[in-house]
Amino acid sequence: MSVRVRFAPSPTGSLHLGNALTAVANRRFVDAHGGVLVLRIDDTDSTRTVAGGEDAILSDLAWLDIEFDEGPVRQSARGEVYSTAAARALEGGGAERDDDGSVRLVRTGTTLLRGDGSATYQLASVVDDLDLQITHVIRGSDHRPNVEIQQRIARALGGELPEVIHHGLVLGADGKKLSKRHGAVSVDEFRTAGYVPEALMNFLALLGWAPDGETTIMSRDELVARFTLERVGSSPATFDYAKLDWMNGVYLRDLAVDDYAARLVVYLSEQGLDWPADRVRAAAPLVQEKIGRFGEFPEFAGFLFQDVDPDTTLLDVRILAATADALEGIEQWEAGEIEAALKQLCDDLGEKPRTVYLPIRVAVTGSRVSPGLYESLELLGKESSLARIRAGGEAAA
Repeated sequence: MSVRVRFAPSPTGSLHLGNALTAVANRRFVDAHGGVLVLRIDDTDSTRTVAGGEDAILSDLAWLDIEFDEGPVRQSARGEVYSTAAARALEGGGAERDDDGSVRLVRTGTTLLRGDGSATYQLASVVDDLDLQITHVIRGSDHRPNVEIQQRIARALGGELPEVIHHGLVLGADGKKLSKRHGAVSVDEFRTAGYVPEALMNFLALLGWAPDGETTIMSRDELVARFTLERVGSSPATFDYAKLDWMNGVYLRDLAVDDYAARLVVYLSEQGLDWPADRVRAAAPLVQEKIGRFGEFPEFAGFLFQDVDPDTTLLDVRILAATADALEGIEQWEAGEIEAALKQLCDDLGEKPRTVYLPIRVAVTGSRVSPGLYESLELLGKESSLARIRAGGEAAA
């Protein structure tokens, strides 16, 4: 029989990183060994189901480029299958019915079917694994306590559990299970923050296992080629936000400029920023080497799309007045001409560039940190640039 594995999230909203790690491990296993990955939606507990939760999961998985070969199989639609299985366990003597009408395992008393006829998680999970002919179950170590009882259920149904592999949990720096107190914890939060899926996928893959203890940046093909179940760690893994930031920056800088710009346009649109796409694309080369997440773009380059409120204590009326005069005479408004004019201005004022450029940068961008000054002025345009420089001079007077 070929390999068949399943990923079985509950529809409670965007994927937690622990569940995302499970999805990555399952996909990598199937990619490495061939076979089928089944998506199962564990929605037997209606009290935990969130409206739109399944759609959120599907969106997260699609963004991570995790594809499924079968499914989604929804447990909520398989009530008759579970009832039939419980009846089979009763007939075989592995289960018994109590006074309330519930079906329970003999000896342990574990509930399989509630009095209202609904299946418990334990029964539904085992029945689905048997019915879908799952060969391997790859899941988090928090499910380890379920193995013994699920094996008992499987045997009461005349079957055996698939091979079960547990990967370690994802912990925060304090050694506790990753939660919102540590920062972002869901795929959607990282997407909103401006991470790219390749970086998050790479990072998650290395949380669960390591190819050689040293390699960090790996393509999807490399991850697949070097993946083995023996390397899936059962020990907890610490989620290092700084390392993910570094890794994301590496991926962003490695993108072709056009691809970077296109992704940036899409990201800003998803965040509700209706900024002109042509100007965003023009700004992309100025920021690609400077920011580590797309989410940093609005603060770093937002001055190109909206008014600024500079700190007047950083402005200098003498320098800004002279700057306006020096730049006014530029006919060809482009970075090279602007650079020449500003360097000449430094000579004329007898000041070093860092002294002259700071008030100009603050007046134009509203910040001490921005993309290259010459390129920023070019992209902002002569009229807007001079207007901000003059306004800054007046504010400093």
